[in-house]
Amino acid sequence: MAKKYQNFINGKWVDAKSGKTFENRNPANWDELIGTFPKSGIEDVNEAVAAARKAFEKWRLVPAPKRGEIMKKVGDILVARKEEIATLMTREMGKVLMETRGDVQEGIDTAYYAASETRRLFGHTVPSELPNKFNMSIRIPIGVAGVITPWNFPMAIPTWKIFPAIVCGNTVVFKPASDTPATATLLVEILAEAGVPEGVVNIVHGGGGEVGMGIVNHPDVDLVSFTGGTDVGIKISEAAAKTLKRVSLELGGKNAVIIMDDADLDLALEGVIWGAFGTTGQRCTATSRLLLQEKIYDKFMDMLVKKTKSLKLGNGLYPETQVGPCVNEGQRKSVHSYVEIGLSEGAKLVCGGKFATDGELSKGWFYEPTIFENVNPNMKIAQEEIFGPVLSVIRFKNLEEAIDIVNGTIYGLSSSIYTRNVNDAFLAIRDIKAGITYINAPTIGAEAHMPFGGVKKTGNGHREGGWTVYDFYTEWKTVYVDYSGRLQKAQIDT
Repeated sequence: MAKKYQNFINGKWVDAKSGKTFENRNPANWDELIGTFPKSGIEDVNEAVAAARKAFEKWRLVPAPKRGEIMKKVGDILVARKEEIATLMTREMGKVLMETRGDVQEGIDTAYYAASETRRLFGHTVPSELPNKFNMSIRIPIGVAGVITPWNFPMAIPTWKIFPAIVCGNTVVFKPASDTPATATLLVEILAEAGVPEGVVNIVHGGGGEVGMGIVNHPDVDLVSFTGGTDVGIKISEAAAKTLKRVSLELGGKNAVIIMDDADLDLALEGVIWGAFGTTGQRCTATSRLLLQEKIYDKFMDMLVKKTKSLKLGNGLYPETQVGPCVNEGQRKSVHSYVEIGLSEGAKLVCGGKFATDGELSKGWFYEPTIFENVNPNMKIAQEEIFGPVLSVIRFKNLEEAIDIVNGTIYGLSSSIYTRNVNDAFLAIRDIKAGITYINAPTIGAEAHMPFGGVKKTGNGHREGGWTVYDFYTEWKTVYVDYSGRLQKAQIDT
């Protein structure tokens, strides 16, 4: 019998007020029911926000290093339960076990980094322009953080948001993606086990319309962190503006790899395959455009197509599997619709382009890794985020042209260049409009202690990861201490 899951509000596991539920199934085998989850509404959101608001008044006063000790325990528990978490994640999300282990490891790295940052929430002291006066700035927690996360990294991305939020002294209302609620629930269980007090972290399951926007619109939610599609991000930004909430948006990408004719082609091939078809292309940083210089175009295409056709699709729990399913039927249909668009635009389909339904694959939402060539940079398949295993290949003459092509979309998340020429590498670093640039590596592979995010319509300027995310979750407070014993009128007295 499938497990019945609940919301976690004010330290207690509870059903949705409505009593309604929804199912969570394995995308590699749709007959397998992972569990049932509460289909929550605004009443559940209100209760969770009230709990978080009340808990904030005590949690903000806990010394940051003490919060760090709890976060260290979270990391230790994640280490001990890594295989259990990875297996559950593969069952509910589909990506191969090697990748879900990496997803958990990202959470572990983020936990230990967050624990250490609690002793580095630095302020600044600066000289005053007046005598006998001391100036400093400090960082203080903000309040209740609404955290809304996607399904493709159901452990890593929530940890990127929740861990910095709580170690800075904020409390959290967490709405995970409805496709991966079990991994999210397990994360909250671990936080509670590690000693996070009642009300500091609350999870409310349900749809984006009611629960997600309920959090965004709530007057007692002070800041919102969202990862997902650009269209939804714009709606969140518009709604949050009505109450002047601080908002961090991590949105779409249309990431490109440039391969110069002097590149190590074997290395580049490994990177392109991993970047394009890892996580079945369901990453905001996935390689969805490949730019090949003319001299090596034909040779690399032969290598690429041969390697792509050899990829093994299947259940992510099987050790031989290299590519798992799309997360659900709707996502697979969306991927196929872009393949049809590519064909209608005149691109040449060189492999893939159809549902994978042989044998056990018929039980899930599998799609063949797909490559288009003769792609014009202005085609929809080269402009819009597909979020699936579809790669568009574009020919170019020189680096200047390649960089223009890379920059020619509304997105600017990740980018990559393969070259042995250090000058070309630094030109790419300087001129590509993206938040991330890799040299001789694929467009995926973020590290927990580095800033993560993009430019243009990939986000609104904030960053996940690294030291920069701690600025998002804290307010700066300026403090002046005048020990002169008389009224000093600042600039008037200067």
